[in-house]
Amino acid sequence: MRGAILTIFVLAFGLALTPERAEAGVRVHVDKSSQTMRVYVGGYLRHTWRVSTGRRGYNTPTGNYSPKRLARRHYSSKYHGSPMPYSIFFRGGYAIHGSYQTRALGRRASHGCIRLHPRNAARLFSLVRAHRARTRIVITN
Repeated sequence: MRGAILTIFVLAFGLALTPERAEAGVRVHVDKSSQTMRVYVGGYLRHTWRVSTGRRGYNTPTGNYSPKRLARRHYSSKYHGSPMPYSIFFRGGYAIHGSYQTRALGRRASHGCIRLHPRNAARLFSLVRAHRARTRIVITN
């Protein structure tokens, strides 16, 4: 009995530390059609959050990206100094960031950025900062 338990433990521990899991880092998947973000850490789903992407006339680009620049406190130079806390820039001026317009989360409402609840933006910012070289941002329709 003890041998069987030890074998199960060793197998489970070994699977948890496979190179694929260890190298997986953080994957952020934004689905514009459902206005949701799924965050995977080490290959495992850790968070599902409502987001707001570009409203009519303002597109959020689709594609695969890596974080280009992180800014804990940022204010938009294009949109009247609007606060963009916990910004993760992934393409030019496009970023994932916190928004205080939390009632709009779950529907298209931004100028193209991906908005999150500030608490969730802080969590994501921390994860990306810790795993920046191994973070992928995937945005789909």
